[in-house]
Amino acid sequence: MNYLNFDIEKAKDTSKELNILLADYHLYYQKIRNYHWNIVGRSFFDLHVKFEEMYDDAAIKIDEIAERILTLRYQPTSNYSDYLKLSNLKESKSELSDTDMVKNLIDDHGTILSQMSKVVKTAGECEDEGTIDLIGAYIRELETTTWMLDAWRMNTEETRKAI
Repeated sequence: MNYLNFDIEKAKDTSKELNILLADYHLYYQKIRNYHWNIVGRSFFDLHVKFEEMYDDAAIKIDEIAERILTLRYQPTSNYSDYLKLSNLKESKSELSDTDMVKNLIDDHGTILSQMSKVVKTAGECEDEGTIDLIGAYIRELETTTWMLDAWRMNTEETRKAI
């Protein structure tokens, strides 16, 4: 049954890229939990709350990505050992400064955004508008979160570029 109105076989590459994104999000989720649990110092109140907001959002995306893979009639990866092999991200130690935690997350955002671009590209090749729409919204949201984290770590002397 092909209820998606496109060649399911062509969605195989999209599902593969989505599984990599799923692995990325699992490692990202756990990294944020790690930082949420281990943040200390003057930034505790700000970042403890922000990190919780971020991992709650990541948990929703994990479920949506897995369900999109299932919608495409493929199997989502569901073992941490496989996530560690597939993911573009690396685990992080717990004993980091607030600025190092934020820097690591910003770096991970760049990696995740790159993977999202791969998903959009492969989805476009098989005219999979549902995946393009889903991931397009994720790109916009992650770019906004990245901007906010970057603004948090900026010095007050730093300014935006004038138009």
